[in-house]
Parts: sequence; C-alpha cells; structure tokens
Amino acid sequence: MLPPVFGVVFDGLAYGMLLFLLSVGQSVTLGMMNFINLAHCSFAMLGGYVTTSLMSRYGVPFFATLPCAFIAAAATSVVFERTLFHRLYRASELDQVLLTIGIVFISVAVAAYVFGTDQQPLQLPAYLRSSLTFMGIRFEVYRLILIGLALLITFVLVLGLEYTRFGARVRAAVDNQRMARGLGIDVDRTFAVTFALGSGLAGLGGALAVEIIGLDPSFALTYLIYVLIVVSVGGLGSIAGSFAAAIVLGKYYIPQLGAFLIYLVMISLLMWRPLGLLGRR
Repeated sequence: MLPPVFGVVFDGLAYGMLLFLLSVGQSVTLGMMNFINLAHCSFAMLGGYVTTSLMSRYGVPFFATLPCAFIAAAATSVVFERTLFHRLYRASELDQVLLTIGIVFISVAVAAYVFGTDQQPLQLPAYLRSSLTFMGIRFEVYRLILIGLALLITFVLVLGLEYTRFGARVRAAVDNQRMARGLGIDVDRTFAVTFALGSGLAGLGGALAVEIIGLDPSFALTYLIYVLIVVSVGGLGSIAGSFAAAIVLGKYYIPQLGAFLIYLVMISLLMWRPLGLLGRR
C-alpha cells in the first residue's frame, strides 16, 4: 500500500500538466517570437467554449471536439495576427501589452454576452470520469490522460521547434527579418503559422481544462497570471523549461491556501535564476 502522499503528488502533477497545456502556446509566441500576447488565454477560453458548445448542443464526442477547439483558436488567431499583431512585432513592449490586454477585456465581454456569466456544463463520458486503483491510491483516468497528452506535446514541440528547419526559420526571422528575407524565408507566413500553432495549443489546453477548473467569461483573465508564471519560471524560449516549471508549480498547488504558495515558489525561483529554470536570454 502506498502512503496517501502519493495521491497528493499525483493531483499536483495533474494540475501542473494542466498549467503546461494552457501555457505551452505562450512559450511559443512569447519565447520564440518575442511578442507579448496577453490575449493568449482568450484563445484558450475560445477553445473551451467550442468544446462545451459542440458537446451540449450537437452531441459531439469529447475527443472529437479537441481538434475543433485547436482549429478554431488557431484560425481566429491568424485573423488577429494578420490584421493587428503583426503591426506591433517591432513595437515596444508597452504597445503590445496595451493592445493584447484590450483584446482580453473585449473577449470577456463578448463571452458574457453570448454565453452568459454562468459556468458552462461539461458532461464527460463515463470512462473518463472513472478511476483506477493501484496499491490503495485512486488515480482518475482523465488526469492520467492529461499527463500523457502533456508528455506527448512536449516531445513533439521540442522535436519540431528545436531540430527542424521550421524551428530554425522562426528563430532566424525573429533575430533578423531582413537577413531572413534575403535567405528566401517567407517571414510573414512563418510568423502566421507560429502564432497559429501557439494559439491552437491554447485552444486545446482550454478545452482540456474545463473539466477541472471550469469555464466562464472570467477565464481569460483568471488564468492569464498562471500562464505568465509558468513561462517566466520556465524561461523564455524553452518548451522543456515550461514543462519543468509546470511540474514544480503544480506540486505546490493547495486549494486551501489559494495561490499563495505558487507565488512564493515563483519569487524564490526567479531570485535564484532570474532567466528561469532553462531560460536562454
């Protein structure tokens, strides 16, 4: 029989993986593109509403809604990126913050108007609400799936962004757009695809988060802080760093104490390593 502390560790790990799934897209846009996108959780909220709407109104199976949440968030983000965000890639951080935080408040108002202010219902299939018992400790199936998805996404992103030509093109376009264009890189298309990837991952994370943390119009503001904490503690430009940060912060999530311990851990880690756990700059 395992001691009860293993159950607490498992819940903390699952919560950490949820934070990672919500924040990994921000690691892509902020860490690789140097663009401060405070509207990141608005795309996550969109993914959550897509999932709940498809399930409650049209009876679409849960796993079938996840690609829809990814595509909806990615497609919407491309529209914003091509019309608004790309104009501020070379602007100051303050300009980027003001624009994107404005979009957050607009998204909150639109969500409240369209869906109301109540929590959105989400009825998962029975097999996802079940649990497995191992040596006296109960492990919820849904949380096991969250952990598995987080591991898979980490592997794919690290492989795709660090060891492929696409990742090299993104870094080259960020470092020197003029030189990248001279080498034949389509900078506009590269940025659009990268932004769509980051926002699509946000939509996927938002869809997966509904079951555990719920969904209402305040989602885009409430969890923005946690996303920024994970990215800053993990280190800009590091997917693996965000993964490690999410594990560390999730381990200290205790609902009875609110966010106090998470903030304390964040401050301590950043005082020890100002660039984050695996930060490069």
